[in-house]
Amino acid sequence: MCLGALSLGVSEFAAMGLLPQIAADTGVSMPKAGLTISAYALGVVLGAPLLALAFARCPRRLLLVGLALLIAFGNLASALAPNFLGAFAARLVAGLPHGAYLGTAAMVAASLAPPDRRASAVARVILGLSIANLIGVPLATWIGQLASWRAVFGIVALIALVTAALIRLCLPVIGAGPGIGVRREIRAMLRPQVLLALGTAAIGFGGMFAIYSYIVPTLTEVTGIAKTTVPILLAVFGLGMIAGNMAGGWLSDRGVMRAIGMMLALSVVAQFGFLFTPFSLPLVTVNIFLIGATSMGLGPALQTRLLDVAPDAQMLAASLNHSAFNLANALGAWLGGVVIAAGFGWTSTGAIGAVLTLAGSAVFAASLVLERSETAAATFEAC
Repeated sequence: MCLGALSLGVSEFAAMGLLPQIAADTGVSMPKAGLTISAYALGVVLGAPLLALAFARCPRRLLLVGLALLIAFGNLASALAPNFLGAFAARLVAGLPHGAYLGTAAMVAASLAPPDRRASAVARVILGLSIANLIGVPLATWIGQLASWRAVFGIVALIALVTAALIRLCLPVIGAGPGIGVRREIRAMLRPQVLLALGTAAIGFGGMFAIYSYIVPTLTEVTGIAKTTVPILLAVFGLGMIAGNMAGGWLSDRGVMRAIGMMLALSVVAQFGFLFTPFSLPLVTVNIFLIGATSMGLGPALQTRLLDVAPDAQMLAASLNHSAFNLANALGAWLGGVVIAAGFGWTSTGAIGAVLTLAGSAVFAASLVLERSETAAATFEAC
């Protein structure tokens, strides 16, 4: 299941480094080629709830195999796209299974693990996204420059096919979840705690994306490093993501709410530091590692939180978490661009990142207050 997450991570993030090749090959401008990234994000946002609702009664192993095959199809179609419109449509299709696969895989991993190891099991699935940023994305960029962007998506399709085969061979048969009906699942998503958890993700993760979206020009223009050195620092970011992912799973097994609060607080500090550290290569290297670690450390905790607050609609809740993640991507990148365009400089993304994470912390604080009031009310009634 982690291998499937790796294929999704490469498919989503490598496209950003392949834009020059996609634009040249399809005969469009760079901004227009960037719409293929938006198409993938749109596919994630639409596909997560639609596929989760449509296949809620499907046996989990069969569903994961089907979603892995859809990942393969979308990326193979991307590799074979004859023109820009074909590439746009293929990237939309490639994004459709993203949230449903990761959400279902996280739910299955949690169900197979002991109760006190659920978050660590979820972290192992999400680890594929971190490995994609550490190894997959730099390697995909290199392959795209050496051979073709089409070769990259072809390789992703092959990885997805291997994932489907391994899931079929290695994962035990897992039945479908309880059939509560589409309306009840949607009502479950409207519970305050579910909405607050999704809001924490959609806003809180935006801070990381505000910085990451513009990290390359910041490093070349402010830190003054050569473009050939940038992949090394991106690998440092990936290392931070892996470390944070595993630490976040470990902390969440010992208290989900405490882990969320801790990672949000540390993220604010790390992101605000980016306002100053890019002027020094050693400092920005450490800072980039910490931004990756604190941001990805939030992932297992929020995923586990959603499984807890939506016990009767876990698949939909876990899938929507990745829709929220992509909304955070759009929000962070947009606001980061706004402050740069306003003349505040490349490092201003650190400030806007910290503000977004603080806003996510406020949403989380509301969830914490509501949970304590509900606990107090339940205790009072029991007395």
